[in-house]
Amino acid sequence: MKRNVVVAITGASGAPYAIRLLEALLASGTDVHLTISGAAQNVLKQELDLAVDLDYFHEAQLMLDTGSILKDGKLQKLRSVSGISSESSNVLAVPSGKPGVLAYHHYRDSTAAIASGSFLTDGMIICPCSGGTLSAIVNGTSANLIHRAAEVHLKERRTLILVPRETPLSITQLENMKRAVQAGAVLLPAMPGFYHGVKSIRDLVDFIVARILDQLQIPNHLIERWGA
Repeated sequence: MKRNVVVAITGASGAPYAIRLLEALLASGTDVHLTISGAAQNVLKQELDLAVDLDYFHEAQLMLDTGSILKDGKLQKLRSVSGISSESSNVLAVPSGKPGVLAYHHYRDSTAAIASGSFLTDGMIICPCSGGTLSAIVNGTSANLIHRAAEVHLKERRTLILVPRETPLSITQLENMKRAVQAGAVLLPAMPGFYHGVKSIRDLVDFIVARILDQLQIPNHLIERWGA
C-alpha cells in the first residue's frame, strides 16, 4: 500500500538531512507532501548552495533527479527492499505501477490539504526542526502551514517526528522537547552514531535518515545495523 507522508524543512542547520530524507522517501515509492519555511530557504542556500524559489517551486531546485538515485547504491537497495524493480525506467515507480509523487505546498497556504485532519497521511517529519518551530507547536501558536500540519498530526494521533539540530540547549528548549514528547511527538535529534563503519559525512547523514525511516516502518539498509 502506498505511503503518504508530510515533510517540512525549517530554518535550523541541517539541510543535508532534509535532502537525503527526501531522496530516501522517494526512492522507497513514498508520496511526499513537502513544505519549506522562509528561513529554510536561506539555510538551503547557505549549506548546499541550492536556490529554492518558494513561490515557483520545482523539485529540480533541490537536485532531486533520476540520475542521482540511479547512481546511489544505498538508494538502489532501498528501492529493491520496497519492491521496486531495478529495471523500471521510472525511478519513483512502485509495484502498482503508479509513480511516487512530490507535492509542494507553500508554507503560507492555509488551504493546503495537509492543514486538515481529514487528509490522511502516514506521518509527518520536520527535518531539521528549528527551535522556533518547536516552540510554536508545543505552545499552540500556529503561524504557518508547518505549524498547523504538525498540530493536525498530534490531534489525530499520527506519527510526528521532530528532528532538532542545535547545541547547546537552553532549559526552554529542553522543556519544549519534553512537552512535545508528552503531546505524542517523536523527538529524534540529529545526533549521528559512529559505530556503523563511518567513512564519510554521507554515512553520518544516513544514520539519522535511517532512524527516521525506522520510525515510519520503512525497511531500509542505509546503515550497517548493530548485531547484523
